[in-house]
Amino acid sequence: MVEIIIGILMIVSFLGMVWYCVKGFNLMVGFFVMATLWTVLAFIGNALSPDLTALNFVDTITNIYQTGPAGFASSILVNIFFGSFFGRILMDTGIAATLIRKVVELGGDKPRITMTLLCTVTALCFTSMTGVGPVISIAVIVMPILQALGIPTAIALFAFMGSIMAGIFANVTNFVQYQGILAALQPDGSQSMMEYGFSDYFTFGMIALVVSLLVTLVFANIALSRAKSSKVKAWASTPGATSGDAPWYSWVAVIAPVLLVVFAEFPIIPAFILAALYALLTCGKLKGGFVNICRMLAKQFADGAVDVAPLVGFLLVLAMFNSAASLAVPFFEPIVGGLVPHSTVALAILFAILAPLGFFRGPLNLVGSGGAVAAVILAATNWDLAFIFPLFAVVTIAPQHLDITQSWVAWGLGHHKVGSKDFMKFSIPAGWLSSAILCIIALILFGLNN
Repeated sequence: MVEIIIGILMIVSFLGMVWYCVKGFNLMVGFFVMATLWTVLAFIGNALSPDLTALNFVDTITNIYQTGPAGFASSILVNIFFGSFFGRILMDTGIAATLIRKVVELGGDKPRITMTLLCTVTALCFTSMTGVGPVISIAVIVMPILQALGIPTAIALFAFMGSIMAGIFANVTNFVQYQGILAALQPDGSQSMMEYGFSDYFTFGMIALVVSLLVTLVFANIALSRAKSSKVKAWASTPGATSGDAPWYSWVAVIAPVLLVVFAEFPIIPAFILAALYALLTCGKLKGGFVNICRMLAKQFADGAVDVAPLVGFLLVLAMFNSAASLAVPFFEPIVGGLVPHSTVALAILFAILAPLGFFRGPLNLVGSGGAVAAVILAATNWDLAFIFPLFAVVTIAPQHLDITQSWVAWGLGHHKVGSKDFMKFSIPAGWLSSAILCIIALILFGLNN
Protein backbone atom coordinates (compact mmCIF):
# COMPACT_ATOMS: atom_id res chain seq x y z
CA MET A 1 0.00 0.00 0.00
CA VAL A 2 2.86 2.38 0.85
CA GLU A 3 4.45 1.75 -2.54
CA ILE A 4 1.21 2.63 -4.33
CA ILE A 5 0.70 5.86 -2.37
CA ILE A 6 4.29 6.99 -2.99
CA GLY A 7 3.96 5.95 -6.64
CA ILE A 8 0.80 8.04 -7.05
CA LEU A 9 2.54 11.05 -5.51
CA MET A 10 5.41 10.58 -7.95
CA ILE A 11 3.04 10.35 -10.90
CA VAL A 12 1.23 13.51 -9.78
CA SER A 13 4.55 15.36 -9.53
CA PHE A 14 5.45 13.87 -12.91
CA LEU A 15 2.32 15.43 -14.44
CA GLY A 16 3.20 18.68 -12.71
CA MET A 17 6.59 18.58 -14.42
CA VAL A 18 4.91 18.13 -17.80
CA TRP A 19 2.77 21.22 -17.09
CA TYR A 20 5.92 23.08 -16.00
CA CYS A 21 7.62 22.20 -19.32
CA VAL A 22 4.59 23.25 -21.38
CA LYS A 23 4.56 26.64 -19.64
CA GLY A 24 8.15 27.15 -20.76
CA PHE A 25 9.78 27.54 -17.33
CA ASN A 26 13.47 26.85 -16.75
CA LEU A 27 14.05 23.12 -17.32
CA MET A 28 17.33 22.87 -15.41
CA VAL A 29 15.73 24.19 -12.23
CA GLY A 30 12.60 22.09 -12.78
CA PHE A 31 14.46 18.81 -13.09
CA PHE A 32 16.64 19.61 -10.08
CA VAL A 33 13.46 20.11 -8.02
CA MET A 34 12.02 16.87 -9.43
CA ALA A 35 15.18 14.92 -8.59
CA THR A 36 15.08 16.25 -5.03
CA LEU A 37 11.35 15.59 -4.60
CA TRP A 38 11.60 12.00 -5.88
CA THR A 39 14.62 11.38 -3.66
CA VAL A 40 12.67 12.56 -0.59
CA LEU A 41 9.66 10.45 -1.56
CA ALA A 42 11.91 7.41 -2.09
CA PHE A 43 13.45 7.87 1.36
CA ILE A 44 9.98 8.06 2.92
CA GLY A 45 8.69 5.07 0.97
CA ASN A 46 11.70 2.87 1.71
CA ALA A 47 11.54 3.76 5.41
CA LEU A 48 7.80 2.99 5.73
CA SER A 49 7.49 -0.09 3.51
CA PRO A 50 8.27 -3.45 5.13
CA ASP A 51 9.13 -4.88 1.70
CA LEU A 52 11.86 -2.37 0.89
CA THR A 53 15.27 -1.87 2.45
CA ALA A 54 15.89 1.53 4.02
CA LEU A 55 18.24 3.69 1.96
CA ASN A 56 21.59 4.84 3.28
CA PHE A 57 21.35 8.64 3.31
CA VAL A 58 24.95 9.52 2.43
CA ASP A 59 25.32 6.83 -0.25
CA THR A 60 22.04 7.80 -1.90
CA ILE A 61 22.79 11.53 -1.90
CA THR A 62 26.28 10.85 -3.26
CA ASN A 63 24.91 8.67 -6.05
CA ILE A 64 22.28 11.19 -7.15
CA TYR A 65 24.05 14.52 -6.80
CA GLN A 66 27.69 13.53 -7.29
CA THR A 67 28.28 10.15 -8.92
CA GLY A 68 25.43 10.50 -11.44
CA PRO A 69 26.47 13.88 -12.94
CA ALA A 70 30.21 13.09 -12.67
CA GLY A 71 29.85 9.76 -14.47
CA PHE A 72 27.68 11.32 -17.15
CA ALA A 73 30.12 14.19 -17.65
CA SER A 74 33.18 11.98 -17.96
CA SER A 75 31.69 9.75 -20.62
CA ILE A 76 29.30 11.98 -22.56
CA LEU A 77 29.80 15.72 -22.21
CA VAL A 78 33.32 15.76 -23.61
CA ASN A 79 31.87 14.40 -26.88
CA ILE A 80 29.27 17.17 -26.86
CA PHE A 81 31.96 19.84 -26.48
CA PHE A 82 34.01 18.48 -29.37
CA GLY A 83 30.89 18.12 -31.51
CA SER A 84 30.00 21.75 -30.90
CA PHE A 85 33.60 22.78 -31.65
CA PHE A 86 33.33 20.98 -34.99
CA GLY A 87 30.07 22.79 -35.70
CA ARG A 88 31.88 26.10 -35.22
CA ILE A 89 34.59 24.95 -37.64
CA LEU A 90 31.98 24.27 -40.33
CA MET A 91 30.55 27.76 -39.86
CA ASP A 92 33.83 29.67 -39.63
CA THR A 93 35.33 27.98 -42.69
CA GLY A 94 32.20 28.81 -44.69
CA ILE A 95 31.58 25.18 -45.64
CA ALA A 96 27.98 25.10 -44.39
CA ALA A 97 27.12 28.46 -45.96
CA THR A 98 28.72 27.45 -49.27
CA LEU A 99 26.66 24.27 -49.48
CA ILE A 100 23.50 26.28 -48.87
CA ARG A 101 24.38 28.83 -51.54
CA LYS A 102 25.13 26.10 -54.08
CA VAL A 103 21.80 24.34 -53.61
CA VAL A 104 19.98 27.67 -53.94
CA GLU A 105 21.74 28.23 -57.27
CA LEU A 106 20.71 24.72 -58.30
CA GLY A 107 17.07 25.18 -57.27
CA GLY A 108 16.72 28.66 -58.74
CA ASP A 109 13.36 30.36 -58.20
CA LYS A 110 11.36 27.12 -57.87
CA PRO A 111 10.16 27.19 -54.23
CA ARG A 112 9.45 23.49 -53.77
CA ILE A 113 12.69 22.30 -55.36
CA THR A 114 14.78 24.86 -53.49
CA MET A 115 13.07 24.05 -50.19
CA THR A 116 13.74 20.33 -50.72
CA LEU A 117 17.40 20.94 -51.52
CA LEU A 118 17.89 23.33 -48.58
CA CYS A 119 16.25 20.91 -46.15
CA THR A 120 18.39 18.03 -47.44
CA VAL A 121 21.62 19.98 -47.00
CA THR A 122 20.52 21.20 -43.57
CA ALA A 123 19.83 17.61 -42.50
CA LEU A 124 23.27 16.52 -43.68
CA CYS A 125 24.93 19.42 -41.84
CA PHE A 126 23.26 18.43 -38.58
CA THR A 127 24.54 14.88 -38.72
CA SER A 128 27.67 16.54 -37.27
CA MET A 129 26.68 20.00 -36.04
CA THR A 130 24.94 20.56 -32.72
CA GLY A 131 23.89 23.38 -30.42
CA VAL A 132 21.78 26.50 -30.66
CA GLY A 133 24.65 28.58 -32.12
CA PRO A 134 24.99 26.53 -35.33
CA VAL A 135 21.20 26.38 -35.70
CA ILE A 136 20.88 30.15 -35.56
CA SER A 137 23.86 30.65 -37.88
CA ILE A 138 22.29 28.39 -40.51
CA ALA A 139 18.78 29.78 -39.93
CA VAL A 140 19.80 33.36 -40.72
CA ILE A 141 20.91 32.12 -44.15
CA VAL A 142 18.17 29.61 -44.95
CA MET A 143 15.06 31.35 -43.59
CA PRO A 144 15.35 34.60 -45.62
CA ILE A 145 15.80 32.53 -48.80
CA LEU A 146 12.68 30.46 -48.12
CA GLN A 147 10.69 33.58 -47.27
CA ALA A 148 11.91 35.35 -50.40
CA LEU A 149 10.68 32.40 -52.47
CA GLY A 150 7.16 33.12 -51.23
CA ILE A 151 6.98 30.32 -48.67
CA PRO A 152 4.93 31.45 -45.62
CA THR A 153 7.14 31.92 -42.57
CA ALA A 154 5.41 29.28 -40.41
CA ILE A 155 5.85 26.65 -43.14
CA ALA A 156 9.46 27.69 -43.79
CA LEU A 157 10.30 27.49 -40.07
CA PHE A 158 8.66 24.07 -39.74
CA ALA A 159 10.55 22.73 -42.78
CA PHE A 160 13.85 24.07 -41.46
CA MET A 161 13.38 22.69 -37.94
CA GLY A 162 12.13 19.38 -39.35
CA SER A 163 15.30 19.03 -41.43
CA ILE A 164 17.40 19.58 -38.30
CA MET A 165 15.36 16.88 -36.56
CA ALA A 166 16.07 14.52 -39.45
CA GLY A 167 19.82 15.16 -39.26
CA ILE A 168 19.89 14.59 -35.50
CA PHE A 169 18.81 10.97 -36.08
CA ALA A 170 22.28 10.29 -37.53
CA ASN A 171 24.19 12.67 -35.24
CA VAL A 172 26.92 10.89 -33.29
CA THR A 173 26.95 13.52 -30.51
CA ASN A 174 23.26 13.00 -29.81
CA PHE A 175 23.72 9.24 -29.97
CA VAL A 176 26.21 9.22 -27.10
CA GLN A 177 23.94 11.55 -25.15
CA TYR A 178 20.98 9.14 -25.29
CA GLN A 179 23.29 6.17 -24.81
CA GLY A 180 24.54 7.67 -21.54
CA ILE A 181 21.03 8.39 -20.29
CA LEU A 182 19.81 4.85 -20.92
CA ALA A 183 23.00 3.34 -19.49
CA ALA A 184 22.42 5.20 -16.22
CA LEU A 185 18.90 3.77 -16.00
CA GLN A 186 19.76 0.13 -16.68
CA PRO A 187 19.36 -2.30 -13.76
CA ASP A 188 22.43 -4.10 -12.47
CA GLY A 189 23.31 -7.30 -14.27
CA SER A 190 21.71 -6.38 -17.61
CA GLN A 191 23.50 -6.02 -20.91
CA SER A 192 25.46 -2.76 -20.81
CA MET A 193 24.10 0.01 -23.04
CA MET A 194 27.68 1.18 -23.56
CA GLU A 195 28.34 -2.02 -25.57
CA TYR A 196 25.88 -0.78 -28.19
CA GLY A 197 27.95 1.45 -30.47
CA PHE A 198 27.16 4.10 -33.06
CA SER A 199 28.13 1.72 -35.87
CA ASP A 200 25.43 -0.67 -34.57
CA TYR A 201 22.87 2.14 -34.73
CA PHE A 202 24.05 3.86 -37.91
CA THR A 203 21.89 1.96 -40.43
CA PHE A 204 18.73 2.73 -38.50
CA GLY A 205 19.87 6.33 -37.97
CA MET A 206 20.21 6.88 -41.73
CA ILE A 207 16.84 5.25 -42.40
CA ALA A 208 15.32 7.52 -39.74
CA LEU A 209 16.96 10.57 -41.35
CA VAL A 210 15.44 9.77 -44.74
CA VAL A 211 11.99 8.88 -43.40
CA SER A 212 11.66 11.90 -41.12
CA LEU A 213 12.97 14.26 -43.83
CA LEU A 214 10.43 12.87 -46.32
CA VAL A 215 7.60 13.28 -43.79
CA THR A 216 8.69 16.87 -43.12
CA LEU A 217 8.80 17.70 -46.83
CA VAL A 218 5.42 16.05 -47.51
CA PHE A 219 3.78 18.07 -44.73
CA ALA A 220 5.50 21.28 -45.86
CA ASN A 221 4.42 20.77 -49.49
CA ILE A 222 0.82 19.98 -48.51
CA ALA A 223 0.76 23.09 -46.32
CA LEU A 224 2.28 25.11 -49.15
CA SER A 225 -0.43 23.94 -51.55
CA ARG A 226 -3.11 25.14 -49.16
CA ALA A 227 -1.45 28.42 -48.29
CA LYS A 228 -1.71 31.67 -50.18
CA SER A 229 1.73 32.04 -51.70
CA SER A 230 3.53 35.28 -51.15
CA LYS A 231 5.18 37.08 -54.00
CA VAL A 232 8.65 35.80 -54.89
CA LYS A 233 11.35 38.35 -54.12
CA ALA A 234 15.05 38.50 -54.70
CA TRP A 235 17.22 37.89 -51.69
CA ALA A 236 20.46 39.61 -50.87
CA SER A 237 23.54 37.47 -51.23
CA THR A 238 25.61 37.03 -48.14
CA PRO A 239 29.00 38.70 -47.98
CA GLY A 240 31.55 36.78 -49.99
CA ALA A 241 28.92 34.66 -51.68
CA THR A 242 30.91 34.53 -54.88
CA SER A 243 34.50 34.97 -53.77
CA GLY A 244 34.38 33.34 -50.35
CA ASP A 245 33.02 29.91 -51.23
CA ALA A 246 34.70 26.95 -49.57
CA PRO A 247 36.32 24.62 -52.17
CA TRP A 248 34.23 21.64 -53.27
CA TYR A 249 36.66 19.10 -51.85
CA SER A 250 36.19 20.57 -48.36
CA TRP A 251 32.46 19.78 -48.35
CA VAL A 252 33.04 16.15 -47.34
CA ALA A 253 34.01 17.50 -43.90
CA VAL A 254 30.28 17.84 -43.11
CA ILE A 255 29.80 14.07 -42.90
CA ALA A 256 33.42 13.10 -42.23
CA PRO A 257 32.99 12.44 -38.46
CA VAL A 258 30.11 10.06 -39.10
CA LEU A 259 32.02 8.25 -41.85
CA LEU A 260 35.14 7.94 -39.70
CA VAL A 261 33.22 6.53 -36.72
CA VAL A 262 31.17 4.06 -38.74
CA PHE A 263 33.53 2.85 -41.47
CA ALA A 264 37.01 3.46 -40.02
CA GLU A 265 35.91 2.66 -36.43
CA PHE A 266 37.50 5.87 -35.16
CA PRO A 267 36.74 6.99 -31.61
CA ILE A 268 34.34 9.95 -31.64
CA ILE A 269 36.69 12.70 -30.42
CA PRO A 270 39.58 11.89 -32.82
CA ALA A 271 37.01 11.76 -35.63
CA PHE A 272 35.86 15.30 -34.83
CA ILE A 273 39.47 16.53 -34.53
CA LEU A 274 40.57 14.96 -37.82
CA ALA A 275 37.49 16.27 -39.68
CA ALA A 276 38.05 19.75 -38.21
CA LEU A 277 41.70 19.79 -39.30
CA TYR A 278 40.70 18.66 -42.78
CA ALA A 279 38.12 21.45 -43.01
CA LEU A 280 40.61 24.09 -41.82
CA LEU A 281 43.36 22.85 -44.10
CA THR A 282 41.25 22.62 -47.28
CA CYS A 283 39.74 26.05 -46.62
CA GLY A 284 43.14 27.68 -46.11
CA LYS A 285 42.54 28.55 -42.47
CA LEU A 286 45.81 27.09 -41.13
CA LYS A 287 47.80 30.16 -42.11
CA GLY A 288 49.08 33.26 -40.34
CA GLY A 289 51.55 31.70 -37.97
CA PHE A 290 51.42 29.33 -35.03
CA VAL A 291 50.19 31.93 -32.52
CA ASN A 292 47.30 33.07 -34.69
CA ILE A 293 46.24 29.49 -35.44
CA CYS A 294 46.28 28.66 -31.73
CA ARG A 295 44.22 31.76 -30.99
CA MET A 296 41.70 30.83 -33.70
CA LEU A 297 41.31 27.25 -32.43
CA ALA A 298 40.91 28.42 -28.85
CA LYS A 299 38.20 30.87 -29.90
CA GLN A 300 36.34 28.24 -31.91
CA PHE A 301 36.38 25.81 -28.99
CA ALA A 302 35.27 28.56 -26.59
CA ASP A 303 32.45 29.62 -28.93
CA GLY A 304 31.42 25.99 -29.28
CA ALA A 305 31.37 25.59 -25.50
CA VAL A 306 29.13 28.66 -25.20
CA ASP A 307 26.76 27.17 -27.78
CA VAL A 308 26.15 24.07 -25.67
CA ALA A 309 26.60 25.54 -22.17
CA PRO A 310 22.85 25.62 -21.40
CA LEU A 311 22.53 22.06 -22.72
CA VAL A 312 25.44 20.87 -20.57
CA GLY A 313 23.93 22.39 -17.42
CA PHE A 314 20.60 20.80 -18.23
CA LEU A 315 22.15 17.38 -18.90
CA LEU A 316 24.06 17.40 -15.62
CA VAL A 317 20.84 18.06 -13.73
CA LEU A 318 19.07 15.48 -15.91
CA ALA A 319 21.67 12.93 -14.75
CA MET A 320 20.57 13.69 -11.18
CA PHE A 321 16.94 13.13 -12.15
CA ASN A 322 17.77 9.87 -13.91
CA SER A 323 19.56 8.63 -10.80
CA ALA A 324 16.52 9.57 -8.73
CA ALA A 325 14.28 7.85 -11.29
CA SER A 326 16.04 4.55 -10.58
CA LEU A 327 14.86 4.91 -6.96
CA ALA A 328 11.31 5.38 -8.23
CA VAL A 329 11.13 2.00 -9.98
CA PRO A 330 9.80 0.02 -6.94
CA PHE A 331 6.99 2.58 -6.56
CA PHE A 332 6.10 2.74 -10.25
CA GLU A 333 6.05 -1.01 -10.83
CA PRO A 334 2.92 -1.73 -8.73
CA ILE A 335 1.02 0.93 -10.72
CA VAL A 336 2.38 0.79 -14.27
CA GLY A 337 4.55 -2.34 -14.26
CA GLY A 338 1.61 -4.48 -15.36
CA LEU A 339 1.01 -2.11 -18.28
CA VAL A 340 4.45 -2.71 -19.79
CA PRO A 341 3.98 -4.99 -22.82
CA HIS A 342 5.91 -8.23 -22.74
CA SER A 343 6.18 -8.58 -26.50
CA THR A 344 8.22 -6.43 -28.85
CA VAL A 345 5.25 -6.07 -31.22
CA ALA A 346 3.03 -4.66 -28.48
CA LEU A 347 5.74 -2.31 -27.21
CA ALA A 348 6.50 -0.94 -30.68
CA ILE A 349 2.80 -0.37 -31.40
CA LEU A 350 2.33 1.27 -27.98
CA PHE A 351 5.27 3.62 -28.62
CA ALA A 352 3.91 4.43 -32.09
CA ILE A 353 0.51 5.34 -30.63
CA LEU A 354 1.86 7.27 -27.63
CA ALA A 355 4.70 9.03 -29.48
CA PRO A 356 3.17 12.52 -28.88
CA LEU A 357 4.02 11.99 -25.19
CA GLY A 358 7.57 12.82 -26.24
CA PHE A 359 6.49 16.43 -26.85
CA PHE A 360 6.80 19.01 -24.06
CA ARG A 361 9.56 16.93 -22.40
CA GLY A 362 6.90 14.32 -21.66
CA PRO A 363 7.02 10.76 -20.27
CA LEU A 364 8.56 9.19 -23.38
CA ASN A 365 11.27 11.82 -23.84
CA LEU A 366 14.70 10.76 -22.53
CA VAL A 367 15.80 14.41 -22.46
CA GLY A 368 12.74 15.21 -20.40
CA SER A 369 10.59 13.44 -17.87
CA GLY A 370 10.90 10.02 -19.50
CA GLY A 371 13.61 8.67 -17.22
CA ALA A 372 11.22 6.89 -14.88
CA VAL A 373 9.28 5.22 -17.69
CA ALA A 374 12.52 4.11 -19.32
CA ALA A 375 13.76 2.71 -16.00
CA VAL A 376 10.55 0.70 -15.54
CA ILE A 377 10.70 -0.73 -19.08
CA LEU A 378 14.38 -1.61 -18.78
CA ALA A 379 13.74 -3.31 -15.42
CA ALA A 380 10.69 -5.22 -16.68
CA THR A 381 12.17 -6.48 -19.94
CA ASN A 382 15.41 -7.92 -21.25
CA TRP A 383 15.18 -7.23 -24.97
CA ASP A 384 18.09 -6.65 -27.31
CA LEU A 385 19.54 -3.14 -27.11
CA ALA A 386 19.43 -2.97 -30.91
CA PHE A 387 15.62 -2.84 -30.51
CA ILE A 388 15.27 -0.83 -27.29
CA PHE A 389 17.65 2.02 -28.19
CA PRO A 390 16.03 2.93 -31.55
CA LEU A 391 12.58 2.96 -29.96
CA PHE A 392 13.59 5.46 -27.29
CA ALA A 393 15.66 7.45 -29.79
CA VAL A 394 12.62 7.80 -32.07
CA VAL A 395 10.17 9.03 -29.42
CA THR A 396 12.83 11.42 -28.09
CA ILE A 397 14.34 12.90 -31.26
CA ALA A 398 11.26 13.39 -33.46
CA PRO A 399 9.05 15.12 -30.85
CA GLN A 400 11.81 17.01 -29.05
CA HIS A 401 13.32 18.69 -32.11
CA LEU A 402 9.91 19.84 -33.35
CA ASP A 403 8.89 20.97 -29.87
CA ILE A 404 8.29 24.55 -28.77
CA THR A 405 10.26 23.79 -25.58
CA GLN A 406 13.40 23.13 -27.69
CA SER A 407 15.69 26.15 -27.31
CA TRP A 408 16.25 26.82 -31.01
CA VAL A 409 12.59 26.26 -31.89
CA ALA A 410 11.66 28.80 -29.22
CA TRP A 411 14.23 31.19 -30.72
CA GLY A 412 12.82 30.66 -34.21
CA LEU A 413 9.25 31.34 -33.09
CA GLY A 414 10.25 34.55 -31.38
CA HIS A 415 12.70 35.79 -34.00
CA HIS A 416 10.38 35.17 -36.95
CA LYS A 417 7.19 36.09 -35.06
CA VAL A 418 5.48 32.76 -35.71
CA GLY A 419 2.66 31.76 -33.37
CA SER A 420 3.07 28.53 -31.40
CA LYS A 421 -0.26 27.18 -32.70
CA ASP A 422 0.69 27.92 -36.31
CA PHE A 423 3.89 25.93 -35.83
CA MET A 424 2.40 23.06 -33.83
CA LYS A 425 -0.34 22.34 -36.39
CA PHE A 426 2.52 21.10 -38.60
CA SER A 427 5.06 19.91 -36.04
CA ILE A 428 2.91 17.64 -33.87
CA PRO A 429 1.33 15.62 -36.72
CA ALA A 430 4.69 15.36 -38.53
CA GLY A 431 6.52 14.33 -35.37
CA TRP A 432 3.85 11.76 -34.56
CA LEU A 433 3.79 10.26 -38.06
CA SER A 434 7.60 10.10 -38.26
CA SER A 435 7.74 8.39 -34.86
CA ALA A 436 5.01 5.89 -35.71
CA ILE A 437 6.63 4.86 -39.00
CA LEU A 438 10.07 4.53 -37.40
CA CYS A 439 8.77 2.50 -34.44
CA ILE A 440 7.37 -0.03 -36.91
CA ILE A 441 10.62 -0.03 -38.89
CA ALA A 442 12.58 -0.66 -35.66
CA LEU A 443 10.25 -3.56 -34.90
CA ILE A 444 10.71 -5.09 -38.36
CA LEU A 445 14.50 -4.68 -38.34
CA PHE A 446 15.30 -5.59 -34.74
CA GLY A 447 12.26 -6.64 -32.73
CA LEU A 448 10.71 -9.66 -34.38
CA ASN A 449 13.49 -12.03 -33.31
CA ASN A 450 13.32 -11.03 -29.61
